[in-house]
Amino acid sequence: MTILRWLEFLALSIWLGSDIFLSFFVAPGAFSVLASRNEAGAIVGYSLARLHWMGIICGALILLLRLLRTRSFASFSSPAGLCVVLMVLLTVVSQLAVSPKMAALRGQMGSIQASAAESPLLTEFSRLHRISVSLESGVLLAGFAALYLFVREISRA
Repeated sequence: MTILRWLEFLALSIWLGSDIFLSFFVAPGAFSVLASRNEAGAIVGYSLARLHWMGIICGALILLLRLLRTRSFASFSSPAGLCVVLMVLLTVVSQLAVSPKMAALRGQMGSIQASAAESPLLTEFSRLHRISVSLESGVLLAGFAALYLFVREISRA
């Protein structure tokens, strides 16, 4: 295995591991330990933004390393490359389109916890939250697929 391929694996592993840690430990932990759902949401939102930017950087790095290793943009259209491109696209959409709208709604409501269940702001926030979860799930699934395909590329080389 070349150093470039090893760095691809490292960047993907860091991204996937961080996403798993946030999704399955930080977010549930914040909501179960903190007394206020608003504080827990603020911590998760803060962490998610950093995860997104780290993921975008890791994704760009993976694609750059693939380009350097193969000396061809065609490596982006391989199944593994397409998974990484999909991960980056889903992350960018979440960070630049969904998260800012959720933050604006959170600010308008003042307190999600104190908002009436029938509030249109809360309804829209909940809809965006479902989209956010779906995007993160897509990143995870594409990441697992990319990891499998990275290993398969090595075994075929």
